[in-house]
Amino acid sequence: MDLRIEKTENAIKNAFIQLRSKKALEKITIKELCEKAYIHKSTFYSHYQDIYELSDTMEAEVVKNITGSIPISGLHPDSLCAVTRELSYGFIAQSSLINILFSGNERSHLAYRIEESLKEIIFEKYPDYKNDLKWNIVLSYCIQGAYWAFQGSRGQDVNQVIEIISDITRNVF
Repeated sequence: MDLRIEKTENAIKNAFIQLRSKKALEKITIKELCEKAYIHKSTFYSHYQDIYELSDTMEAEVVKNITGSIPISGLHPDSLCAVTRELSYGFIAQSSLINILFSGNERSHLAYRIEESLKEIIFEKYPDYKNDLKWNIVLSYCIQGAYWAFQGSRGQDVNQVIEIISDITRNVF
């Protein structure tokens, strides 16, 4: 990618994060974002259709960063325990961006995007399970459960929380 394009993208995203950390997505205007990023509106529109596309792009990047490195080594209790453990570590690694991009009403949006992403990864590797209702429910339960249990246990010992979530995943079977 051209260095100028990369610098502009970074400026837009940094400005967006600064604004999003202070206000709801619907309250951010292109004008204020462009002022903060030191770019013209036409430059913004050459990169994104609107503020929602920018937000969606950044959310997708966070989800990819969380799910992209999770090893899928089969569909059995130990591998799903590893998935939920790595998922929890991903939440920790991306916590600053998660707290900004998925705040307020957007909080549940992250769980669904992660579920969708992980199922896509898993079913690409194990296509026979894609239409299996049982596996879809088990995966949804483990992914959504891990997310909400992790979010609901903030302030607790992180390693203990991750181990409990992993044990629960094992016991689902």
